[in-house]
Amino acid sequence: MTSSQFTADAPLRVDIFLSERTGLTRSNIKKLCENGHVTVAGKPARAGQVLRIGEEVSLTVPDPVPIAAKAEDIPLDIVYEDEDLAVINKPQGMTVHAGAGNYEGTLVNALLFRLDSLSGINGELRPGIVHRIDKDTSGLLVVAKNDTAHLSLSKQIEEKSCKREYLALLEGVLEKEKGQVATDIGRDPKDRLRMAVVPAGTGRRAVTDYTVERRFRSHTLVRFSLQTGRTHQIRVHAKHLGHPVVGDMTYGYKKQRFQLSGQLLHAYRLELTHPRTGERMQFSAPLPDYFKHVLEVLEKTEPCD
Repeated sequence: MTSSQFTADAPLRVDIFLSERTGLTRSNIKKLCENGHVTVAGKPARAGQVLRIGEEVSLTVPDPVPIAAKAEDIPLDIVYEDEDLAVINKPQGMTVHAGAGNYEGTLVNALLFRLDSLSGINGELRPGIVHRIDKDTSGLLVVAKNDTAHLSLSKQIEEKSCKREYLALLEGVLEKEKGQVATDIGRDPKDRLRMAVVPAGTGRRAVTDYTVERRFRSHTLVRFSLQTGRTHQIRVHAKHLGHPVVGDMTYGYKKQRFQLSGQLLHAYRLELTHPRTGERMQFSAPLPDYFKHVLEVLEKTEPCD
């Protein structure tokens, strides 16, 4: 970690001022500001803040993090594995790959320890990762063990021949038995850490099909099928329907009935064509115990009439 001190000699933006004096890009300066590594007159600075002549600017640059993920002995539920691919039942709470300061305890760290090879298409921080599911979403995802398999699986996802189905418990009672949500999804203009449904043409197209599996008096168990794979797609579309996922503290109710560690959203079914043999393969993963427990409680307290 290195620290530097500067004195403003012109009324410039913080990011421009520091970029000119350090050689760092403005985007890097912005990230350093967001992480509290830049101060002006002893107070946290914003990248767009305009300096006054004579103000003291402090910059701290953290030591670089390793560019490659390390193998870690982490328990892993491997549903299927052969020389080309592996299907993993990821637990709730596990991040798929490193990023945003999280470089340990991820699925990739576990894969590097458990599997004999992984594709290299996505680089050293995301080896083998063809698609992702959110940290607090549980369930199935496929991992590529070589580049040929990776390209085939990625193409299947792009062409929608790789089928991914989820089960989610939603707040409230969904009226329609089945339907489709088709919107653009982009960054929430009010909170850049969240996604949101945005006006057509301003985001990326996202299409989700849904079917009601079970109704309770104030909740609905729903099966979702992804036609696209946008960040937080099901969670954002559930909120758009007016029925957010139970346990979702980002897009759902702030006051939750159940004490949960994340949303009740589970990738329970995966169907794909094997990259080498051409065989059509189907995999499923049972609901986690905490999800089943909530359904059992609802069966007793909110049975359908």
